[in-house]
Amino acid sequence: MLLSPGPIDAPPQRRNYRWVARRPGRLDRSGPTAATEQASAETPRYTEIPRWGLRDHPVPAERGEHPRPLSTLARWVYPALLATAVLFGLAAVAELGRYLILLRNRTRLIEPPLLWFSDALVNTAALFALIMALVAAAAALGWLIEVRRAAFAAAGRRDPRSPRTLALGCLIPVVNLIWPGVFLSEILAGRDDPRPLQAVRIWWAVWVLGGLLSVAALFWRTADSLQAEADGVLFTALTDLAAAAVAVLTLWVVRTVEGRDLSGRDRLAHRWVVAVDPATPLIEPVHPSGAATVSTAPDAATADSRDGAGRAQEVVAQ
Repeated sequence: MLLSPGPIDAPPQRRNYRWVARRPGRLDRSGPTAATEQASAETPRYTEIPRWGLRDHPVPAERGEHPRPLSTLARWVYPALLATAVLFGLAAVAELGRYLILLRNRTRLIEPPLLWFSDALVNTAALFALIMALVAAAAALGWLIEVRRAAFAAAGRRDPRSPRTLALGCLIPVVNLIWPGVFLSEILAGRDDPRPLQAVRIWWAVWVLGGLLSVAALFWRTADSLQAEADGVLFTALTDLAAAAVAVLTLWVVRTVEGRDLSGRDRLAHRWVVAVDPATPLIEPVHPSGAATVSTAPDAATADSRDGAGRAQEVVAQ
């Protein structure tokens, strides 16, 4: 029998097989040579446990509704966050390259074309990373509104916060360091799975740290000494790496809230089976021996002689 290469706990859309339930002891009667089944008045019984519960319920077909603008915007959150992480990583590499040029410039002159290429790479990467970050922020806002609407609708309620309130709390600087985590925690507080809430808390801490680094990098650029400017290049590279990490963590939070892993695959449920270890006897069993063992210890010999003398005296007394 060939086993299916798909995992056992895979969801229905990832399986290459389907469960078919038949009554035990009955052959497949769908062929042309199937005999007519005779009705029996006996009480039905089963020789094994029925497995009807393994049948997957059909997924209801989606209604032909027009997609909302926010739902269309929310679909762009995945590529936008991934592109943001890549562009900020490229910006960090450009800043590190500029710092290496500064180190070399301490002892040697740098060719003008190399300086022009470094400046162009730094400015272009920073500009495109900033634009893509704004696009990712708008897409993440649309995703947040849609997720909150679906979560409260499943509970039979309406989202108490309006889209305008969510937009102001997520897009206004300094304010957006606090409220996005609050908005996400409101829809995850009642879930049984603690992993989404833990992911939101980790992302929240990194998000606040990344905001503080961005503010510090802006103030560092106001320094006028050469050493402070050189250190500012390294600090900007660190800020770009933090921004790339925030983008990756944001994508992780989005996938986790949706019940998926970072690559977008459905997270499979773990089914635990009770395993009983073999019983270990606490008392060593008696093993029969082939011959009697004679003890040669002096105490044992003395005890045997006393027993023999006692028996002799008992015989004489009788």
